[in-house]
Amino acid sequence: MIMNTFLQVILIFVSTSIVNNVVLSRFLGLCPFLGVSKKVETAAGMGGAIIFVITLSSFVTGLIYKFILVPSGFQYLQTIVFILVIAALVQFIEMVLKKNMPALYKSLGVYLPLITTNCAVLGVALDNVTKYYDVGASADLLKGVVYGFGTSVGFAISIIIMASIREKMEDNDVPEAFKGTGIVVVTAGLMSIAFCGFSGVISL
Repeated sequence: MIMNTFLQVILIFVSTSIVNNVVLSRFLGLCPFLGVSKKVETAAGMGGAIIFVITLSSFVTGLIYKFILVPSGFQYLQTIVFILVIAALVQFIEMVLKKNMPALYKSLGVYLPLITTNCAVLGVALDNVTKYYDVGASADLLKGVVYGFGTSVGFAISIIIMASIREKMEDNDVPEAFKGTGIVVVTAGLMSIAFCGFSGVISL
């Protein structure tokens, strides 16, 4: 039983982080992916913030849904409640970064508070309770948290890869018609095609 759960957790992590990458396969969270991927350092900071918010929100929202919303019959309020939980976590990260990493806080700019309404963050919370995993048992709650962690790691991987490519492209001779947003979108499309090559390897 324990071994079976362990294998399921590993498959969930690999599937969400690589095979079904939240940005390049499901096209969620594109706003910060395109906006904060100019520098690797900034992209890594955003990736770390996303990992913290999605992983913790997966755990907290799962508990709230199971032990508060379901018993009280208020499941229809899940979207509002989840946004409030995510907003609180983002506010906490903002305070920490502003105090300890002011340069990173400034470079993230408006994209940091936008994590609150990031469709990838909210999508994972909703997936955990409505589509993928029942949070009724501790094992299912663990799967939900791993699902959130894997998804956020997948986001971090994709945004860091994009940032490294964009840094190298600064020295390239890009055609005038593709300069700026154009070459970024083309690069994102090529990355998506590459990651879509993993589709079907693991099905959950």
